[in-house]
Amino acid sequence: MISKINNERQYETALAEIDRLFNAAPNTPDGDYLDSLFDLVESYEEAHHAIPEADPIAIIHYCLDSQSITWSELQEYLGPQAQMVLNRQFPLTLEMIRRLHKGAGIPAEVLIQPYQILQAA
Repeated sequence: MISKINNERQYETALAEIDRLFNAAPNTPDGDYLDSLFDLVESYEEAHHAIPEADPIAIIHYCLDSQSITWSELQEYLGPQAQMVLNRQFPLTLEMIRRLHKGAGIPAEVLIQPYQILQAA
């Protein structure tokens, strides 16, 4: 029985146990153990496998590719500064964020994250 995860080997063992017990019925010894394993794995992942916050500009680039957003659509969302925004020379404004959220479906929570603006040469 795993009671704490201190390293990658224990983490992998816990994941294997979760896989083995995945269909355990709730409120049974196996189900309770599965719940405990989920908590231990979640805690370990938060400390050792944290996913960084999404970069708004990288997300916009991703959406351009994955959603086939056209340049003219992007200009509707970002205005005449579209190229400067994509080149990190101009920050997203609140109005741009609103238009991207509504038009492209990009979560506003992602778009408001801080990101680096490059200084003009």
